[in-house]
Amino acid sequence: MTAEQHTRRTVLVTGAAVAGVAAGTAALAACGTDDSPPAAAGNGSLVALADIPVGEAKAVKSGDQEIIVARPTDATAVAFSAVCTHQGCAVKAEGKDLTCPCHGSVFDALTGQVRQGPAETPLPAVAVKVENGQVLSA
Repeated sequence: MTAEQHTRRTVLVTGAAVAGVAAGTAALAACGTDDSPPAAAGNGSLVALADIPVGEAKAVKSGDQEIIVARPTDATAVAFSAVCTHQGCAVKAEGKDLTCPCHGSVFDALTGQVRQGPAETPLPAVAVKVENGQVLSA
């Protein structure tokens, strides 16, 4: 009877291990099928420079932080925190403006400077660089 219990235990343990490996393989396969650019982690790509019209901006994620990436010229990018300096709402990229939907503050998308209050402080800059057509965290 001991041999039979041992056999069942071996089967159960082996089955659980196989199921765990199968689940891990499926999870890794799922990670590899995502065609969207990765969120920035360290020096990860934030966005393709070509996805932002010259003179405008786009909201992107950098880890768990939302930032605004703007394209002042054909080959350059700048970035700012997307958190309004008035009361912390997330600003929205609208052409050359970054607007706060909560209280109406407007920021210049290319400089982060306040164009219209109630915010009085510019958006904090976020370090980025352009390499091979990609905007990367610096």
